[in-house]
Amino acid sequence: MLIKSARFIISNTDTTKCPQNLIPEYAFIGRSNVGKSSLINSICNIKNLAKTSSRPGKTQLINHFLINENWCLVDLPGYGYARVSKTQKKIFQSFITDYLKNRSQLINAFLLIDIRLEPQPIDLSFMKWLGKNLIPFSIVFTKADKLKPKVIGRNVKDYIDKMLSSHWEEIPHIFITSSLHNSGGKEILTYIDKLNSNYSEKSFN
Repeated sequence: MLIKSARFIISNTDTTKCPQNLIPEYAFIGRSNVGKSSLINSICNIKNLAKTSSRPGKTQLINHFLINENWCLVDLPGYGYARVSKTQKKIFQSFITDYLKNRSQLINAFLLIDIRLEPQPIDLSFMKWLGKNLIPFSIVFTKADKLKPKVIGRNVKDYIDKMLSSHWEEIPHIFITSSLHNSGGKEILTYIDKLNSNYSEKSFN
C-alpha cells in the first residue's frame, strides 16, 4: 500500500463523537514511551503527523487520522506509566476500553511493545483483555534498531512462550519495526490493505 494522503480529523474522549462514516479503522496502542507516535509518522511518511514528545503519556485523546481517504488510523492514549493523576488514568482506561469494545468500525488493534524489554505483566494482561473481549489485534515490536537480530528473535520467542503458556490457541500476527530505520511499516500497511479488501467484500455482500 502506498500512502498518498494522511490528515488529522478529530480528537476526543467520547466514542459516540468519533467519525460516523463506516470506513475501517485501525487502532495503535501501547505503553507510554513505546514509540507509538514515531512509528505512526514512519508508517505514514509524514514527520509530524502524530506529535512526539520526550514526556511519556502525552497522547491523552482518541486521535483519528484519515489515510488515503478510505481508512482511519486511530492513535489511542498509552497505558502504564504517565505523569497524570490516578483519576485521569481511570478516565483514560474508561474511554479506551469503550472505544475498543464498542467501535464497530474497528478492524484491528496494533499493540505496540518495546522489543528491548522482557515480557511485561501489563502488556500480557492487556493482551489477555483483548482476547477475552474478542478484539482482533496484532503485536508490533518497536525499537528493533536497538538490538541485534539474535536478541530480537529470543525476545519475540519469550513473548510467544508466555502467551502459549497462558493457553492462547493462536498467536496474533507479529511485526518487527524500527522507526529510525523505517522498517516494518510496509509489512503493517500490506496487512492493513489485506484487511481492507476483506472489509470491502463483506460490506457489499
